[in-house]
Amino acid sequence: MGIFTRVRDIISANINVMLEKAEDPEKLVKLMIREMEDTLVEVKASCAGAMATKKKIEREMTEVKERSESWAEKAQLAVDKGRDDLAREALSEKRRYSDRIGSLEEESEQCDGLVQQYQGDITQLEDKLAAAREKQRMLVQRHVRAKGKMRSERTVRKVDTSDAMARFDNFEERIERMETDADLVNFGRKPTLDEEFRRLEDDDDLEQELNDLKAGKKSE
Repeated sequence: MGIFTRVRDIISANINVMLEKAEDPEKLVKLMIREMEDTLVEVKASCAGAMATKKKIEREMTEVKERSESWAEKAQLAVDKGRDDLAREALSEKRRYSDRIGSLEEESEQCDGLVQQYQGDITQLEDKLAAAREKQRMLVQRHVRAKGKMRSERTVRKVDTSDAMARFDNFEERIERMETDADLVNFGRKPTLDEEFRRLEDDDDLEQELNDLKAGKKSE
């Protein structure tokens, strides 16, 4: 895959859509950033190469123009001296250098186009890379917050469960102690004289109530 095709694919890619479909968004965005960084380095190197070529062409063009002008002067000198034969040869050399100037100008224009394209790609790649890094930062923050929230919820659940069980055990223990205390209140204690008479009176009252019920039943 050519570098321009790869750059076009990266620039046209929708990061959000790709991350939404990814099983591991953090891993994917990390790979995307690495690819963008590698591609950006390659594009910058290609741009630097094109700029260096442009400078080389300009130096050669300057030299060729000087040679062309030199042969033009020699042709004029030959004409002035009546040496048409030498003038023709000088003009032939001048034309050869003039043709070379035309080729160099075309190469220079092509280099200008490449440099402009590379510079445009670099700008777009840097923007895309910045967006990917921002997305990575947000994903990392969300991951950290999610992990922190999960730890907090686990701690809360653990504390709540422990506290609830402790309170329940404490409450159950208090009830058992109260029941035991109630059982021990009258355990082994001899009834008082008043309690004995009240018990007899209660028994008499019950007997009288029972007799009244029986008498009422007979009168019916």
